[in-house]
Amino acid sequence: MLPKIKEITNGLPSLEKVIIVASKEESYSKDISGIRNSCFLKDFLQEGLNKDGTVPELVFEQVSFQHPLFISYTSGTTGLPKALVHGCGMILSSFKDFHFHTDCTRESVWFSMSPVGWGTWCLCLTLHFIGHTMSIFEGVPYFINPKFFWNLVEEHRITHLYLPTGIADELKKRKYAPMEEHKISHMFLPTSIVEQLFKRNDTPTKENLKYLKCMMAGGSVVKPELYDFLYKNLKKDIPFASSFGATEFLGSSMLIDTNLPIHRGEIPAIALASDIYTVNNKGDRVIGELGELVLGKAMPNLPLGIWKDEDGSVMKEKYFSKYSEKFSMGDYAIINPITNGTIICCRSDETLKQRGCRFGSSEIYGVLDGFPEVGDSICVSKYSQKMDESAVLFLKMSDGYVFNTGLVDRIRKAIAETLTPRHVPDIILETKDIPYNINSKKMEITVKKIINNKPYNADSIRNPQCLKYYSNLPELDID
Repeated sequence: MLPKIKEITNGLPSLEKVIIVASKEESYSKDISGIRNSCFLKDFLQEGLNKDGTVPELVFEQVSFQHPLFISYTSGTTGLPKALVHGCGMILSSFKDFHFHTDCTRESVWFSMSPVGWGTWCLCLTLHFIGHTMSIFEGVPYFINPKFFWNLVEEHRITHLYLPTGIADELKKRKYAPMEEHKISHMFLPTSIVEQLFKRNDTPTKENLKYLKCMMAGGSVVKPELYDFLYKNLKKDIPFASSFGATEFLGSSMLIDTNLPIHRGEIPAIALASDIYTVNNKGDRVIGELGELVLGKAMPNLPLGIWKDEDGSVMKEKYFSKYSEKFSMGDYAIINPITNGTIICCRSDETLKQRGCRFGSSEIYGVLDGFPEVGDSICVSKYSQKMDESAVLFLKMSDGYVFNTGLVDRIRKAIAETLTPRHVPDIILETKDIPYNINSKKMEITVKKIINNKPYNADSIRNPQCLKYYSNLPELDID
């Protein structure tokens, strides 16, 4: 990363200091003289010592509840990332979310497989404020071998797990479950390194994950099939459920609660101090039908504003313009009138309305989970000149399978039988790749803009080269 840091610092003339944290002892031998105003963390800490080498007494400054604390960037799902300014209120939110709802103590050990800079990463850092321990792993542990991730959970006595939906789906797809033995099919490493990776031959089982108390997934829609996979392979007393939060308030507004029953595909609890509910297009509260999530009252951890939005006009336009005096979440959900659980469906810009039937793309993805031929997919809307809407489903085939009319017919039949005939996409096409952002979210809005010949921004996409597969497709000339 050092060459990138050098490039970044050269582009930020106002930057006063760069502190480099060495992950290994040999990293201190690296030459960082070319990085302007840089030093290693251990050298930086030495500068803060008293002249006699003692550590000075910590001095705490009393600040207001609204005092700016840090900036967190949105993931760029709907456009360029927004620089949100957060205050001290989000620390209070992390206390209520994690300590009360998930049965935590000072002995709790958390592991969040989140990229640095994402909202969940920042949120987990505040666990130290509560006295919890945070386990950090550099890299993606399930790439090492099929058993490594669950060995990691056991070895470090991790009690609480948070997984981005994309990571949890990947574990399911690879069948990397605690109870199963696996073969390595792609391990091109020297024998000595392979032996080190397999020095622990024990495979975690339902019995020896004895420290794990709670699992959550979130960041995008968590499909019911993921509940099935984890409950089949974990101890029955380990609760797992989806959670819902946002970078906008760096906290959860809906999450698991260890005192409540969990229903397949649902989030069981509304977080304390969260006045969140679903509304229809008129802004009226609805239950039992698809609606947009809104906050009806302020939360301690709502952002103070957007960087350089001096008069607050951008903040108001982005979050308060759609519904009067309500903070618009930009996500669609259904609240179950019987269980009071919440089913997250999709982003509001990602809903489809075909032949009068409005639905979320996640409903289609849920059906496709039953097709091993389909490695990945993305479903978006295409509009005619008369603004008639058609659902377009793109399929990325799994290795060893081919796209053909027989597969398309079986998928159409499965969607019609599982959902309704009106859910069946008008157009089903093959694609070579699916665009994602760095947080493993499908970039449905970007694909929707491309196939409708609208301007788009690819800055937040981690694999932008695949966008060419969605441009100028003759099959989409539906006028």
